[in-house]
Amino acid sequence: MKLAIIVSTYPDKKSVIKISDELVKTKIVACVNFTKISSIYSWKGKIENTSEYLALFKTTNKNKKILKEKIKSTHPYDVPEIAELNVNSINKHYFDWITDSTI
Repeated sequence: MKLAIIVSTYPDKKSVIKISDELVKTKIVACVNFTKISSIYSWKGKIENTSEYLALFKTTNKNKKILKEKIKSTHPYDVPEIAELNVNSINKHYFDWITDSTI
């Protein structure tokens, strides 16, 4: 089994906590790390400069499809970022904790 890290951004702390809490409780993810960031991007012909929350969802490969669908169906953005990071190496104890903490 392999580890999957899915990245997304959220408009505010409340929205990222809500989805993170649900995903950890249902054991779709073992952990979600999030932090406030600044983002500059083009949207509908204008340059935006806003604060967002970057979220790193940590789960197993077998749960990543469910996770991506859940992010997509609950996300407050019209076009949410749902990016998968390739994990080529991870320490065994952390990997064991991830697999033990998910369904």
